[in-house]
Amino acid sequence: MRARRVLAAALLLLLAGAAAARLDLDDDGDDSEVLDELLAVDEEEERGELDGGGKAAGAEAVRRAQSMVLVLDNDNARRAVEDNAELLLLGYAPWCERSAQLMPRFAEAAAALRAMGSAVAFAKLDGERYPKAASAVGVKGFPTVLLFVNGTEHQFTGLHTKDAIVTWVRKKTAAPVIRLQSKDSAEEFLKKEQTFALGLFKNFEGAEYEEFIKAATSENEVQFVETNDRNVAKILFPSIASEDQFLGLVKSEPEKFEKFDGAFEEKAIIQFVELNKFPLITVFTDLNSGKVYGSPIKLQIFTFAEAYDFEDLESMIQEVAREFKTKIMFIYVDTAEEKLAKPFLTLYGLEPEKPTVTAFDTSKGTKYLMEAEINANNLQDFARDLVEGTLPPYFRSEPIPEEKGLIEKVVGRTFDSSILESPHNVFLEVHAPWCVDCEAISKNVEKLAKHFNDLDNTNLKFARMDASVNEHPKLQINNYPTLLLYPAQDKSNPIKVSKKSNLKDMAKFIKEKLQISDAKTVAASDNAKDEL
Repeated sequence: MRARRVLAAALLLLLAGAAAARLDLDDDGDDSEVLDELLAVDEEEERGELDGGGKAAGAEAVRRAQSMVLVLDNDNARRAVEDNAELLLLGYAPWCERSAQLMPRFAEAAAALRAMGSAVAFAKLDGERYPKAASAVGVKGFPTVLLFVNGTEHQFTGLHTKDAIVTWVRKKTAAPVIRLQSKDSAEEFLKKEQTFALGLFKNFEGAEYEEFIKAATSENEVQFVETNDRNVAKILFPSIASEDQFLGLVKSEPEKFEKFDGAFEEKAIIQFVELNKFPLITVFTDLNSGKVYGSPIKLQIFTFAEAYDFEDLESMIQEVAREFKTKIMFIYVDTAEEKLAKPFLTLYGLEPEKPTVTAFDTSKGTKYLMEAEINANNLQDFARDLVEGTLPPYFRSEPIPEEKGLIEKVVGRTFDSSILESPHNVFLEVHAPWCVDCEAISKNVEKLAKHFNDLDNTNLKFARMDASVNEHPKLQINNYPTLLLYPAQDKSNPIKVSKKSNLKDMAKFIKEKLQISDAKTVAASDNAKDEL
């Protein structure tokens, strides 16, 4: 079944490239009919209903699609760019999973643009098979979508969806704003567009209208539309009253209409669109992950839950999200999608056993965990403290160990008491399980601990912390292993110990820094040297 879907996606892409290619290819039928035939063939094959006649019809649809396709290679890639005033190109590799995911979306966008009367030509290039051609036209990775307008290259960086590609291409190749002048055109537009910015301007002129056009040109993801008829505007945005000039954002439910109340300036309009274009709760996916990470809303609250659990929480979260709209971005991650959820939960050292609410401040790289029960009051308090900056950051920690051995195990929750507040001098080894050198260094630290344990008046203890599952705000380590010596008199300035030193040199270093003069220390150092 997966193979059939990939084939169908490829056929759609072939058709899309062919339908708009203008290199003297013969068109022996209507493009939309071929598209419908291919979709019908795929659906029938999924149901196992194709007979001999159906297969023949499918083969004919495939033949017609292939006869129209513009496939680029080393010989014609550069010429295709030069000969077409507007060319949309998909660079892909057969082995690339993201290429396979994008292909049907690209094909749908091509078919939609063709149906709109767009003059853009469409093509595809196997960049692995034709690396010379890929290099010549600017394909540097897979998948890559490039639009060439009179030879000038524009790279698509938006969502890999049909609507996003269509909107971007139209903005780059045609007027950045769609003008609607009748009720029929407005009603027809509503059937096709889910998210758009609406401008009402009496005469389509003036400084504020020019700022609207600038914003429409700069904002690549949201379609802008305009009208000078209030009755037309009310079809798109019903709450418009008597305004002669108006700007609003229309998007999908449950928060469908947003009215702009700022000054008609390009930056303000773009900011309004950017802050309001997401729904109350954004469902995190592979497709929109980049937009979530790059959102101008830097405070983000994530709910991790399986779909059936989230159904019970969704309406409550929406109400809280409405209160903090444009201040906090609320995001849902389905824990059944392990590749999406696991990287986040690993940051907290958590397992997806039950619904969990976390938060990020992407401007600071700070994370937070809601440890209270998930209900409206607790979520409101959590969100309010996040906005006000009073929410305590979350740091990972293993459970507090019950016993203390020769080398004390330190976790995130005991770092203050075991290290910073301890009356002892502390030698701390910070390690991680994936660290190549950590095992050898750990053995040396154990030898040092054993030797110094036999000495009197050192006031020295040894400690060890696994940084992969424990964190503390005053321990910022990015290289493992790290050896630190905390003198009892000054815990705020730990001394870094070279992990490249041999045991004798480490023992000598500790003695000098802690001013240990007992002769037994030298003996310990000599014994350590003998053990190497």
